[in-house]
Amino acid sequence: MTQNGLGEQNRHGGEGPSYRSSRVPGSGVFLLMDAAKSAARASGVEVVDLSIGASDLAPPPEALAALKDSIDDPTTHSYCLKSGTMPLLEAACKWYGERYGTQLDPNCEALSLIGAQEGLGHALMAVADAGDGILMTSVAYPSYFGAVRVAGLDPIYMPLGPDFLPRLDAIAPADLARSRVLLLNYPNNPTSAVASAAFFQAAIDLCRRHGILLIHDNPYVDLVFGEEPSPSPLCLPGGRDCVLELFSFAKSYHLGGFRLGFALGNRNAIASLEALKAPIDFNQYKGIMRMGVACLQLPQERVRSDAGVWAARAAAMVESLRRAGCGEVDMPKACMYVWLRLPAGVDDVAFCQRLVADTGIALSPGRGFGPGGAGFVRVALVQPEGVLAAAAEKIAAAMRAAKAALA
Repeated sequence: MTQNGLGEQNRHGGEGPSYRSSRVPGSGVFLLMDAAKSAARASGVEVVDLSIGASDLAPPPEALAALKDSIDDPTTHSYCLKSGTMPLLEAACKWYGERYGTQLDPNCEALSLIGAQEGLGHALMAVADAGDGILMTSVAYPSYFGAVRVAGLDPIYMPLGPDFLPRLDAIAPADLARSRVLLLNYPNNPTSAVASAAFFQAAIDLCRRHGILLIHDNPYVDLVFGEEPSPSPLCLPGGRDCVLELFSFAKSYHLGGFRLGFALGNRNAIASLEALKAPIDFNQYKGIMRMGVACLQLPQERVRSDAGVWAARAAAMVESLRRAGCGEVDMPKACMYVWLRLPAGVDDVAFCQRLVADTGIALSPGRGFGPGGAGFVRVALVQPEGVLAAAAEKIAAAMRAAKAALA
């Protein structure tokens, strides 16, 4: 090996440069699950994939019509600079104002994103320096951990309560002092936990006291099952001083493949994110942004009806698991997932690999969602109720077999 750790090329096919930064995340357990699904299909097993949180519902016809019309409009074919994003930003601020009663300035408190995941990855690099601390939960969407590593930040895992909310009062003073960002996501992937306005207000007050930016990733804002709307920290007292909130069109409007989102919030954080994105991308295609405008103009009743689909599916899965002997499985309050605890001692990765090989049911191992996810699996509710009920019986049988094997 050379001193730079890259290795040394030779002419005979031996060791060469790795061309890999230490910031690049490893492949993780999801690559193992992808291989397990491929092996199951190759052996003739029909795979029911409940491992990926990709909505199977149809996008709004209005959004598809907007895209089709845009293709024949030559003004959409060139690079899209900031001025081209303004219709989306104006629509986003209008949508937010009507929903939460806070009117934001689209010129300096809003920014278009090529998906919320891209926005978060760039935001962490834009608002913090390598070596800074970031307060986050030990169970989270997998890309968070990779984004934190790429940004060179030091993850500080907050203790979680039984409701999967972080115990803000238990964060050590030294950790608060070295943190630049508090990263939250409620309604939550993978746990489906929800947070109250009071919780968000406590988080805002904490961040303001310690000069911390609260980044709230909010793609499931419309996927709450109760009558009360999902709270937003940005509209709460002090929110505009320290909150950057990320929104997506993937879950509410089933446009995951089109990669579109927007950021709202603190103007200094928005300016930093915009400055970082400037040398990296020319924004999304204007036709896709017109899809977003069409979505944001839809009646809220249309979006809420889709939330009812996820609630019915969650009920079907939970009730079937309970009938099959899985005990008191918690009914989700939001999102499109069931976060299921395995019997004590059962390895979640091995369980998922065996389950798909034997039954074709593909789930996500909890370990892929961070160090706090070991011993859990995530069930994505991306199939009709009947398919989910049948899958639940196979999952329950596999859990009983895994527990018996440990006895």
